[in-house]
Amino acid sequence: MTEHTIGTRQEWLAARRELLAAEKQHTRRGDELARRRRELPWVRVDKEYGFDADDGRKTLAELFDGRSQLLVYHFMFGPEYEAGCPSCSSIADGFNGFHVHLANRAGATFLCVSRAPLAKLQAYKRRMGWTFPWVSSAPSDFNYDFAASFTPAQLREGGEYNFATFGDRTPLFDADSGPLAETAASTGADLSEFLQEMPGMSAFALSDGAVHHTYSAYARGLDGLWGAYQWLDRAPLGREGDDHIWVRHNEYGGVTA
Repeated sequence: MTEHTIGTRQEWLAARRELLAAEKQHTRRGDELARRRRELPWVRVDKEYGFDADDGRKTLAELFDGRSQLLVYHFMFGPEYEAGCPSCSSIADGFNGFHVHLANRAGATFLCVSRAPLAKLQAYKRRMGWTFPWVSSAPSDFNYDFAASFTPAQLREGGEYNFATFGDRTPLFDADSGPLAETAASTGADLSEFLQEMPGMSAFALSDGAVHHTYSAYARGLDGLWGAYQWLDRAPLGREGDDHIWVRHNEYGGVTA
């Protein structure tokens, strides 16, 4: 453990009460941000998209499954991957179970979307023991249009992710060590294939038969959806371990998830 201030219970209570006031401000600020998310203008989605689901081919409207809201996690699993991104897999470990609450309590369908073929997604889902819905968007433009997948040309010439432009990413293809190279290797894809996918989430509403895009978030905008990080942010050492890559829950030695 690192060196840390040691105090009395009275000192701890005084500091904790001061922190509580700041935490309450943070909660109220979060409530305000949630309200502003809901007030964003809706953008009608007229383009047709097709998805392979467990029960057949679906349109975007059909993915709502009779509900008025659709929440999508853009899971990094490209066509050339042999396994899902380990970071996305760590986030997805928290999806099991709560999709049932979203559907029945809030009328919101939750699912993951990836570009890999459905058979690969189904096999990986069984391996990980997950139950949430997962569909393949291939060969549609869905993940490209919602800024979670990128063409080889975009990686060379530049594109947009997290509402900001990026330049040529091809120099990253040569990395042979470090977190990026290790994470790509863990998916069975080379870096030119791995970097065609990025994480994100998107929300949609179905109103009067029309689908509308209401919200998307990427990069650290997904931190709040990562259950492990919410616990680690309250742990004594914080996000200890962020200097090395995440691994899948069944790959820790001697640990059974």
